[in-house]
Amino acid sequence: MEDTFLRQSKINFSNEVNNYYPEILTDEALAFITALHEKFNTERLQLLKRRIEQQTIFDSGNFPEFPKETAAVRDGNWNAGTIPHDLQDRRVEITGPAERKMIVNALNSGAKTFMADLEDSNAPSWKNTIEGQQNLIDANKKTISLVDIKRNKSYTLNQETAVLLVRPRGLHLEERHIIINNERAAGSLVDFGLYVFHNTQTLMQNGSAPYFYLPKLEHYLEARWWNKVFEFAQEYLGVPNGTFKATVLVETITASFQLDEIIFELKDHIVGLNCGRWDYIFSYIKKFRNHANFVVPNRDQVTMTTPFMDAYSKLVIQRCHKRGILAIGGMAAQIPIKNNEKANDAALEKVRKDKEREVKNGHDGTWVAHPALVTVAMAEFNKHMPTANQLHVTRDDVSITEQDLVEIPKGTVTEEGIRKNINVGILYTEAWLRGHGAVALYNLMEDAATAEISRTQVWQWLHNEVVIEGGRTFNMTLYKDIFDDEVEKIITEFGEENIKNSKFELAIGLFNKLVISEEFEEFLTLPAYQYI
Repeated sequence: MEDTFLRQSKINFSNEVNNYYPEILTDEALAFITALHEKFNTERLQLLKRRIEQQTIFDSGNFPEFPKETAAVRDGNWNAGTIPHDLQDRRVEITGPAERKMIVNALNSGAKTFMADLEDSNAPSWKNTIEGQQNLIDANKKTISLVDIKRNKSYTLNQETAVLLVRPRGLHLEERHIIINNERAAGSLVDFGLYVFHNTQTLMQNGSAPYFYLPKLEHYLEARWWNKVFEFAQEYLGVPNGTFKATVLVETITASFQLDEIIFELKDHIVGLNCGRWDYIFSYIKKFRNHANFVVPNRDQVTMTTPFMDAYSKLVIQRCHKRGILAIGGMAAQIPIKNNEKANDAALEKVRKDKEREVKNGHDGTWVAHPALVTVAMAEFNKHMPTANQLHVTRDDVSITEQDLVEIPKGTVTEEGIRKNINVGILYTEAWLRGHGAVALYNLMEDAATAEISRTQVWQWLHNEVVIEGGRTFNMTLYKDIFDDEVEKIITEFGEENIKNSKFELAIGLFNKLVISEEFEEFLTLPAYQYI
């Protein structure tokens, strides 16, 4: 390990940092983060540059294709590595931020696994980022607990708990509080590095290992990058290659054209793919935003039965099972509706039908956002999947073309849809700026992905001046009228005094700027990050 003097000459903290969390950010841990940065950050930046170059191709009117150079990988007879015993059955997974109470409740929820999220449902303030790591350490040591004085309630782990997986930040996000060799550290490497450094030995002693969800991959070269990160970290920490396991979220439109390739690049470490439905819709709109006559209808009209979504879901199942890994379905974002039994029953029935469709299609598991949904999802998978998984369901009947994956969904753009996007986008952004990444809005658990859809749709509809239902053109004049009206509603609802003590003024300005800007901002969280 490097000594303190050498470490301090390479790594610094931003001026904002006033808590250095010495139990987490030890000299040894920071030396490891530095090693990861020096070995992999330059290539990460190159991969991000490649994304920009790819977008110029899409902006010229092109769609993705199955890569010609990797035809042998797609056609070859090969399998991924083994799936550990504690990841064989993942029929219901719950997700949420790495907050202390959330972790206890999720691990106790009855779900098979819990994905602790350091990405889309986490606002990456310094406090959230590092204290999230402490919470994960305590969870793996089985010592995590919490006392809620206001509710006079204590939280501790049950004897049996869900298996823990961790989602680090995507490649595009930096950790601005840590500076290495005068460069900002990569959020992905900080999240991954601190977790494996502090938890690998504990997990292996418990008969498990560090398990991950990898977000927002856009190309198989990005999967290759993660595989090299895994190999380096395992060697550095003195554990066998293949110890770490990953499930890749298929949440970009380009990734669905490279499923075999992504699996192949992570062959020793991959155990599954997941249909990250909300980010996938966001990516679909974002990538083709400058195509002529390309309009995606109201977000509520784009479901998993929409042709391009159905095609991608079935292709994920087919390619996963051909390679011997699991295909996990999408998120049910509903949360319990209190004091309205009829509405709550309708919401639960919607979840039930969604999970029934997934399990009958051949998925091995699914996602829920709230512990109250675990029972509903579990019942459907237990009913239709008596085995631990459905690797035997090959879906050889499925034949998905390039055109199937990009078919423009039918539907309408309505004033109500515009209003809902503006309202949800502002409310979520305000909560995110206050440090909350998972936000309950209108009986749904929203995260950054749904906020991204909201502002991207408004941007795309406005810049294409779409004709909305009723015949009006959605131009700048109409946008300003609707936007001002929605802002006034928010002010009325929350009260002017409460608005002053909130982040609403900043959120309103930020959302509006992103929508009216000529240049599209790739991620809402990039300009917003400087404010938390």
